[in-house]
Amino acid sequence: MTQIHHARLMRLASLAALLTALTLVAAKAVAWWLSGSVSLLAGLTDSLLDGAASLLNLLAVHYALRPADDNHRFGHGKAEALAGLAQALFIAASAVLVGYNGFERLQAPEPLAATGLGIAVIVLSLLLTFALLLLQRHVVQVTGSTAIHADSLHYRSDLLLNLGILLALALAAGGWVQADALIGMAIALYIFWSALGIVRESAAVLMDEELPLEVRERMLQLARAVPGVLDAHDLRTRRSGTRWFVQLHLDLPAHLPLAQAHDLCEAVEAAICTEFQRAEVLVHADPDDQPARAQTFGAAAR
Repeated sequence: MTQIHHARLMRLASLAALLTALTLVAAKAVAWWLSGSVSLLAGLTDSLLDGAASLLNLLAVHYALRPADDNHRFGHGKAEALAGLAQALFIAASAVLVGYNGFERLQAPEPLAATGLGIAVIVLSLLLTFALLLLQRHVVQVTGSTAIHADSLHYRSDLLLNLGILLALALAAGGWVQADALIGMAIALYIFWSALGIVRESAAVLMDEELPLEVRERMLQLARAVPGVLDAHDLRTRRSGTRWFVQLHLDLPAHLPLAQAHDLCEAVEAAICTEFQRAEVLVHADPDDQPARAQTFGAAAR
C-alpha cells in the first residue's frame, strides 16, 4: 500500500510540474513579446526548458516505478537519477542562453515596454511556483524521490529567478534600464550553479554513494539492539529511486541452530524496515565462537 501511495504522489508531482511549466510558458511568451525584457526572456527560456525537463521527468518517473523484472532485479529506480542528469543539461543550457542575452543587452540597453503586464505575469509565476514547491517538498519527504528532488531544485531556482525578474522590471520602470541585463546575467549564474547541484545529487545515486552517516549508525544500533545479536558490522547501503538497499553482517553464537539464526536475521530486517520503510535489507550471519560473547548471549536469552 505504501508503494502505491508513493507512486501516486510522484506521478502527481511530475504532472503538476509539467502543467505549471506550460502555463508559465504561455504567460511569459506574451509578456516578453510585448515588453522586450531580457529578464522576461530569461524566465521564458527557463520555463520552456522546465517544460521539457518536466516532461522527461514524468516519463522517467513512470519508468522508475515499474516493478523489478528478470533483467532489473533491483528495480528501475536509477532512471530517476538519469532524468536528473538530463534536467541539469537543460538547466545549464538555459543559463548559457540567458547569460549571453544579458551580456548583449548590457552592451546596447533599451527601454522596456509593457512593464506592468510583465510584473503581473511574474507575480502569477511566483504564486504557481510556490504552490508547486510545497507539493514537491511533501512528495520528497514522503518518497525520497531523486527525480522529484531534482525537479524541486530547479523550480526553487525559478522562484529566485522570478523574484529577480520582478526586481529588474521594477527598476527598469523606474529608469534604470541596465538593471534588466545585470539581473538577467546574475540569474544565469545562479541557474548554472543549481545545475551543478543536480549533477552532484544524481551522480551520488548512480555511483552508489552511501546513505548519510547518521542513518547508517542508526541502522547498526537497531541491529545490535535485537536480543541475541552479539554485534553488527560491514554495513553497506545505496539508493535506487525511492528504495534503499542495505546489507550487513551479524555476529551470532556459533552453536546457534540454523532456524534460530534465521529468526534473528529476520528480526534485524524487521527492526530496520520498521523505522526506515524505504529500506530493503539483506543480512548475512557470521558465527562467533568466543566463549565470553557466547556467555553474554546465554545470559541475554535467559
